[in-house]
Amino acid sequence: MTSDTQADSDAQAEARRNAYARVPFTRMLGVQREFSHGGQARLVIEARPELQNVIGAVHGGVILTMLDVAMASAAVSLVDFTKTAVTLNMNSSFLRPGLGRVVVDGQALEVNDGVVSCAAQALDAQGELVASALGSFRYLPLPAAP
Repeated sequence: MTSDTQADSDAQAEARRNAYARVPFTRMLGVQREFSHGGQARLVIEARPELQNVIGAVHGGVILTMLDVAMASAAVSLVDFTKTAVTLNMNSSFLRPGLGRVVVDGQALEVNDGVVSCAAQALDAQGELVASALGSFRYLPLPAAP
């Protein structure tokens, strides 16, 4: 492989890994991805008034979105972002309100015939468990780059 070909390949790999930053919905929410590699992913959001529910906690829909995206990010990290992963199902449980900064960790647990089983946990600013989820995700080809 020539150095130009390697540079192109490296640039393409980096673009795949950074596709998350181009997703309008997570950008609108302000969800930050701290990492996604080796079947693990971490997302973070800072509580702001427009994301809060009537009790001042981060809205459950925001937390569900983060659980879903963390699991999908963990899944695609197993294939170096050469595919996308779509949610087949997700089961969640809420334990307490998410006050302040919310951190969500996702893990890919098992891959079987193109379906990835995943888990995720959401913790509040004090490190208390807010919610957890289990989900299954199917790998699909990446759409053509814009």
